[in-house]
Amino acid sequence: MKLTAEHLRLLKAIADGHTLKAHRDIEGHKEFRLHFNDGRPPELIERRWADELAEAGLIDSNKKFPAATFWLTARGRQLAVNDKQ
Repeated sequence: MKLTAEHLRLLKAIADGHTLKAHRDIEGHKEFRLHFNDGRPPELIERRWADELAEAGLIDSNKKFPAATFWLTARGRQLAVNDKQ
């Protein structure tokens, strides 16, 4: 998978302690939001960015309802850290 600037931004954000969550309502609609740890309001993220990172094995989630929390896999963390240098 070729990582885009947006993919890398999400990986770095998670590595920096911000939280990516998939919020699902009772009817099954999902919204992906990046929650910042510095008080900024959450940012709506395109679902495909998270889906592509998950399919590539770079992030995984706890698959909870109504809000699943994502984290970096070992490979995702390696890419996020190496890209910062």
